[in-house]
Amino acid sequence: MSLATQWSVSVAGIDCSDAMNPYILSIETVDKAGGSSDTATLEFDDAEGQCKLPRKGDPVTITLEGVEVFVGVVDDAESSGSRGGGMTLSVACTSVDKRGKVKERQNLHKDNSTLEEFLKAAAKKAGITSVKVDKAFASIKREWWSTEGRSFLQLGRELAEEFGATFKIRGKAATFAKRGEGGSPGGGSLPSVSVVYGDNLISWRIRPYESRPRYAKARLRWYDRKKAKWKQEDVEVGNQPGSDALDIGGQARADQGAAKDAGKGRKTESEREGGAGDVTILLAVEARAEGTCIVSGVRPGVDGSYRIETATHRVSRGGSETRLSLKQPQGEAGTDSRGSSPK
Repeated sequence: MSLATQWSVSVAGIDCSDAMNPYILSIETVDKAGGSSDTATLEFDDAEGQCKLPRKGDPVTITLEGVEVFVGVVDDAESSGSRGGGMTLSVACTSVDKRGKVKERQNLHKDNSTLEEFLKAAAKKAGITSVKVDKAFASIKREWWSTEGRSFLQLGRELAEEFGATFKIRGKAATFAKRGEGGSPGGGSLPSVSVVYGDNLISWRIRPYESRPRYAKARLRWYDRKKAKWKQEDVEVGNQPGSDALDIGGQARADQGAAKDAGKGRKTESEREGGAGDVTILLAVEARAEGTCIVSGVRPGVDGSYRIETATHRVSRGGSETRLSLKQPQGEAGTDSRGSSPK
C-alpha cells in the first residue's frame, strides 16, 4: 500500500523512493522557526529486518507533492517491535550535521565590520558554504565583533535572540532572517496558508491573546565611553492597553547602537508572544515556519492572521495532514467587534 500523496526521498544523492515504497509507513517533517534544528522521521515496516540501516551523516532530501520540505542528514535509527507484534525501523534526520565544525568553539573577532561580514567569516570556519543575512541586519556595523569562544551554531542563535531574528542551518547553508514579518533573507515573501473552517481545517486550539508576555517598553543599559558613565535606552514595544511593565535587559551593551538593536529584538519577541495556538489542516506543503497563516470562518476574535512557528507535515498510508503551531496574532485576531454586550 502506497503513501497517500506524491513523495520522494534522496539519500546520499540517490533517489531511494522506489526501493522504499513497499516498506515505508510514514514520513514526517518539522520546519521550525530557528532556535533548534529542523527534523524528519521516516518509519518503515521492517518485519523481517529487510530494511538496510542508513549510515549516520548521510545527506537526506525529502519532497512532498514536488516541494522540497527537508534537507539534512541521518541522525539516528531505532528498531522497535514485540513478539508476534511485528517490527518497525524509524530513521531520524536533522537539518544540522552536529558531527562537523558547526559545534566547534571559535576564537574569532573582526574590527569595524558589518554583521554580515562577521557571520560569513564565522560560517567559513564552521564549514558552512552559504550565508544569507536579511538586509535589515546585514549592514549593522560595530567597532568589534567576537565569537567569544562560542560555536557558529551558538553564536547564530544568540545573535538571533538579540536582534529579533530567525537563525537556521539547512545542510551547508545558513540564513539570518528578520523575525515576525513573513519575509525571507533574500527579500521575497514566504507563502501564506489559508485555513478555512468547513474546507481544509480539521481541528484547532487557539488563544488569540495573552497578556503575561507583553510589555510597554524594553530598557537596556549601555556604556558611554566619552562620558565614562552608564546610560539606559528605552524602546517602545507597542501599544499595550493597561500595561506599564518594563522589560529590563540583564546584559549591559557596549554602546547605544547595540542597546537599540537589542531593544528592537525584545520588541519583536513581545509582539510574537501576544497569542498562540495550533491548527491541523489537510496537507499544505507550502506552509513554512515564519510564513503567514490566515484563519477564517471559525469565529470573531479568532479569525485573523498569525505567524507560523512550526510547520509539521505528516504523510502515511492512512492519510496526510499539516499541523501548524501559531504565534503573533495580527489583524482582527483577538478582537470581537460585535458590540460590548455579550449575547
